[in-house]
Amino acid sequence: MGLGVLEEKSSKHVPGTSYLLDDASRPALPQNLDAKPIKYDKSNAIILVPQPTDDPNDPLNWPLWKRDIILLILSTISVIASTLSPLLAANTVTLALYFSRDFTQMALLTGYHLCGVGVAGFIFVASARIRGKRHLYLLGTVLIIISSAWGGAAGTNYASLLWARVVQGIGLAPFEALVNASVGDLYFVHERGKRMALSNLALFGGAFFTPVLVGKITQTIGWQWSFYLIAIFAGALLPFIFFFVPETAFTRPEQQALWRPEEGPLRALNGQTEFDQASKSNGTQSPNPSGPSSFEKQVAESQERKAPPPYTHSPDVNQIPRKATFLQSLRLFNGRKSNDNFFKLVLRPFPLFFHPAVLWACLIQGTLIGWTVMIGVVLAAIFLGPPLWFNEVETGYMYTGPFVGAILGFIISGLLADWSTKIMIKRNKGVYEPEFRIVLVALQLVFGGVGLYGFGITAEHVGRYGWFLPDLFFAFEVGGMVLGAVASALYIVDAHRDIAVEAFTCLLIFKNIFSFALTWGAYDWLTTAGISKTFYIIASIQVGICLLSIPMYIFGKWNRAFFSRHDILKMLHL
Repeated sequence: MGLGVLEEKSSKHVPGTSYLLDDASRPALPQNLDAKPIKYDKSNAIILVPQPTDDPNDPLNWPLWKRDIILLILSTISVIASTLSPLLAANTVTLALYFSRDFTQMALLTGYHLCGVGVAGFIFVASARIRGKRHLYLLGTVLIIISSAWGGAAGTNYASLLWARVVQGIGLAPFEALVNASVGDLYFVHERGKRMALSNLALFGGAFFTPVLVGKITQTIGWQWSFYLIAIFAGALLPFIFFFVPETAFTRPEQQALWRPEEGPLRALNGQTEFDQASKSNGTQSPNPSGPSSFEKQVAESQERKAPPPYTHSPDVNQIPRKATFLQSLRLFNGRKSNDNFFKLVLRPFPLFFHPAVLWACLIQGTLIGWTVMIGVVLAAIFLGPPLWFNEVETGYMYTGPFVGAILGFIISGLLADWSTKIMIKRNKGVYEPEFRIVLVALQLVFGGVGLYGFGITAEHVGRYGWFLPDLFFAFEVGGMVLGAVASALYIVDAHRDIAVEAFTCLLIFKNIFSFALTWGAYDWLTTAGISKTFYIIASIQVGICLLSIPMYIFGKWNRAFFSRHDILKMLHL
């Protein structure tokens, strides 16, 4: 048992288990086998996982500054895209009067928008599997521009605004579904922690600053400009995406991705994959005199029946392809990534809801996002009425707390995600288990629980507690949301890399459909049960969900081994 993670004895290797640091206490028996050199980072201390190919077009071979620029651009457009969901949070009363509709119908402008995100996710993820992600980032940006201009010009036509919101959701879908997966494309395991925190801050944190601005925009130049400004900023970012965000999906040949114990310097010993120190005598390079001691049988994105284009990685590992030119990198498509049937790929996410790791990630990330959306929907009703009688600007300012909470969640997760994992790897003799990422959920339990219970108590009696304490507890809740989002995203990418795109689709669908259901019944629920009782129930549910992380941590390796032997997608011919 490695730090509480139960070992799986029936499999020679469990996907996701990695050997990131050499450790002299792991014995390796000599073998006389030829093998390709193991690649290390610049410090010669960390084994690169996954191992990069020799192809200069492999994103893992790009300079770190280039990869970080790509992530920065994707994170920036994700901030713009993430503003779409809470765009109307501070304007609920204004729009209800403008369109002569009740609060529930105003909430459905957000609800159907979230449905658009969830439904589009199926189609876009299937397209990403076949053609990559670049064209979807461009398409999403164009849809955001068009739909935002449309929404601002809707006038008094409620149906027109509703459909504009749906199209906005479709434009948001590629970013919610694929940006975290692109982090897995661009970075090695030891580089992902703070970058995943950044991408999640962009996807979730930016949303909480939107109402702060929207309230003021509505009061000064009209609610329509909250739509127009999004179209303007998205239009300004479109050239950056076109010119500086190349395709990040890369089809790795099986010879590079799969390291079989019988074929190279990796051999099975007591259920672990051990590096044969004696192999250095057969030409294997080593960064230190003792030679590397171990390496993972790493499976990168598994995509069968590949048909790479002329300048993507060649199936012949002995032939190094030429580097793509800048003009070639501007193509919408750089080759087919999979020959699988499109409609089968559309169906692939559905069975994964029965995969314990994916279901756990959906609950950890999706429920707290849903509670956050619910708070946003009812916030206007709580503070715009008696006894505080806030206007739209003051209600918008209530999102300052959640925005600060998102920033703090980003800082904490960014600092702890890699640091805590490195500590655990050292204590585990250089062996990395993806379950180490789950430790962050302990902080989600604290922050999220305090935030939900506290918000329920104080929001029920705003006349007694005022606006500050509810806003403070809202900040705690959002901080917990970011911590859970980072933990679940890192675990999916590291533990189940081959189904990461489909898994993120499951997360997208779950959180958006769940949030839609809450927007549909939030006002009635609060009216019937009261604010404090409702949030006591919500907070207790969230605590129970966080506690599911304990069995996930303990039995996660068993789960990985089981589904590596019993691939649910292959069993269903998907």
